[in-house]
Amino acid sequence: MAQSVDPVRLAAVQMLHEVLHEHQTMSDLTGDDGPIADLSPSQRARAQRLTLSTLRHLGRADAVVKPLLRKHPPEDVKLVLRLAIVEMLEEGEAPHGVVNAAVDLLHLHPRTRPLGGLANAVLRRAAEYSRDDWNALPPTRMAGWLRGRLEGLHGRKRVLAIEAAHSRGAPLDLTPKDGDAAALAARVGGEALPTGSVRIMGSVQVSALPGFDTGDWWVQDAAAAIPARLLNAQQGERVADLCAAPGGKTMQLAATGAEVTALDISRPRLKRLEENLDRTGLSAEVVAADVMFWDPEAPFDAILLDAPCSATGTIRRHPDLPYARTGKDIKPLFDLQTQMIDRALELLKPGGRLVFCTCSLLPEEGEHQLRDALLRHPDLQVERPALPGLDPAWIDDQGGLRISPDFWSERGGLDGFYIACLRKPA
Repeated sequence: MAQSVDPVRLAAVQMLHEVLHEHQTMSDLTGDDGPIADLSPSQRARAQRLTLSTLRHLGRADAVVKPLLRKHPPEDVKLVLRLAIVEMLEEGEAPHGVVNAAVDLLHLHPRTRPLGGLANAVLRRAAEYSRDDWNALPPTRMAGWLRGRLEGLHGRKRVLAIEAAHSRGAPLDLTPKDGDAAALAARVGGEALPTGSVRIMGSVQVSALPGFDTGDWWVQDAAAAIPARLLNAQQGERVADLCAAPGGKTMQLAATGAEVTALDISRPRLKRLEENLDRTGLSAEVVAADVMFWDPEAPFDAILLDAPCSATGTIRRHPDLPYARTGKDIKPLFDLQTQMIDRALELLKPGGRLVFCTCSLLPEEGEHQLRDALLRHPDLQVERPALPGLDPAWIDDQGGLRISPDFWSERGGLDGFYIACLRKPA
C-alpha cells in the first residue's frame, strides 16, 4: 500500500505536523534533511505550495470538517483531512483523486488505517461544498497573541480585513534594476505599481521570465522596496545596508551608483546576497559581522536599517510564522531594535540619513521605536516619506510610514511594514 501513496502529499502532511505541533518554520523544513529532501524540484514546489495553502486556509478547513465529525480524530488524521479539504475547495483538485489519496495516506500506519472509511465519508460530504460557500467562510484567524494586540489597536473590522489579506496570499513583485517599472511590466506581462515595483498576478515560473538570466530585476515585495527608495541614495555616497541579506535592498542601493557596504551577521545568508549581486551585475562590499561590534573605517552618508523583527507583516507570504512564535518569543527583539537604531546613528556622518524599518504589524517594533528614538535623541529630525504612490493617510502623526496587508487590497495587498526616515543633526 505504501507504494501507492503520493510522496508530495505525504511530505505536505509531515510539514504541517512540524509547523503546527513542533513549531518549526517552513525554512527549517526545506533543507537537505527535511521532509521534501528526496523529492524532485517540481515535487518540492508542489509540496510547499500545498502546505502553505493549507496553513493559509486552516480556519476554513476546520469550519468545513467540524460539523461532519462526531468526535475529534487523532491529530495526524485531522491534518490529512485539512489538506484534502483545501486541495478540493481552494486548489480546485478533483475530489475523487483527493479522497483516494487521503485514504491511502491513512492506510500507511496501523494506527490510522481503521479511520480510512471515516475519512472517505467525511471528505465526500465536504466535496459537496460550492466554491461560493467556501469563499464565504471567515478567513483563518491570526494567532491569539497577535490578534489580541491588533484588535485592541485597530478594532475587529480592521483585523478581519488583515486576515482576509492573509488568506489571499501574495502576488509576485519585481524590482527593476534600471528603475523603469513600465518597461519591465510590458516585458513580463505585469502591472507597474505607483511606487515603482512591478506586480504579476497568478502563478509563474520566476526563472522563465524575461530578464531573469540577465539580472534585469529581482523578486521583492512592493512594500519591502519602499525603504531603499526613501533613503534615496546618490551616486558616490557611502551607504550601509545593515542586516542586508538576502540582498533586495542592497541591490536597490547599488543600482543608484552609491558605494554600498552590505552587512549581515549570517554568513550563509550573505552567500545568497552575493549570488544575487552576481546575477544582476551589481557590486557592494559584503561584510559578515555583528553591527553592534563592527567598526568601519569611516562614517556613512546614509544607512538603511531593516532590523530583525517578528516578521508579522509577512504572514500572507509566510503563514507558518505565527505557529513558530509567541508574544514572549519576540520581546527580546524590541530591545535589540532599540540598540541597533542607536548604533546606526553612531555610524552616520553629521547630517546623514537613516531609514529604519521592520516588516512588523506591532507598534513595539515600529511606532514605539520611533517615539522612543526621538526621546533618546531629541535633536533627530523626522523627514516625512515622499515617494510617488504613497497614500498620505499611511503617514502617522510622528511622520512614520505604516503599511498594512489590507492596503491596496484591489491590487493584491502589501506586506506590513513600519518605516521611519531620520536625519542626524549636522
